Amino acid sequence: MPEEAKLKFETTNRLYPVTVRSGSTIHDKSNQTVLFWRDYLRFFVHPEFYCPDKPQELRDLISEYSQRTRDLASKLLQGVSKSLGMEKDNIQKAMDLDHGTQIFAANYYPPCPQPELAIGIPPHTDHGLLTFLLQNGVGGLEIQHKGQWFHVNALPNSIFVNAADQLEILSNGKHKSVWHRAVVNNEKTRITLVVPNGPSPDTIVTPTAPLLREAPAAYGPMKYMEYVNVQRVTRLHEKPLLDRLKLH
Repeated sequence: MPEEAKLKFETTNRLYPVTVRSGSTIHDKSNQTVLFWRDYLRFFVHPEFYCPDKPQELRDLISEYSQRTRDLASKLLQGVSKSLGMEKDNIQKAMDLDHGTQIFAANYYPPCPQPELAIGIPPHTDHGLLTFLLQNGVGGLEIQHKGQWFHVNALPNSIFVNAADQLEILSNGKHKSVWHRAVVNNEKTRITLVVPNGPSPDTIVTPTAPLLREAPAAYGPMKYMEYVNVQRVTRLHEKPLLDRLKLH
């Protein structure tokens, strides 16, 4: 689309329902400049559908894709419920997934002439329950394990599923949210489609009641959309929000 058509969606407000952003610089905790090497389009698709009205083909595809990925998230969370010794619809009801929050994001990482000076997305955890990732065959996702970063080689035509913060909270720490980042390269363009799936905006997320028979709550309560808003404006040098909710 022409630049002028995209400009109406470009904003520095990361809480806006539809966001288009291009690469920018920030300062990390050591006051060193970090280059974000990424353009992206992000918008809410559920419980309200904020997909841009142009191009119409995109809107039609995203409408169907968001519905199918919500169905997939629901089925996976039924399995998670059973793995925790609960009824399969426990998470569905507790998180009000019929009105669950879903976001669609498309990320574009062009070749970077100096990848050692840039980052696609800095280290973070996702705010929802489960995040789905599709990529165009060019790697860049890294996950942290025991303080070390490991490259993830995704299977072709696969959906990578990432456990996120609200899943850690409601499982009372049994399922851990995964620290991850996106790195860039100087040879190939990487494109990813990311779909975070979370509770309904007004759900107050706490460890689910059946698990509290085994151990006391390890996390304090917070309304989901409040969590999203706080996490999005948290600076890199600040303590992660999930850690701030830990009770012991």
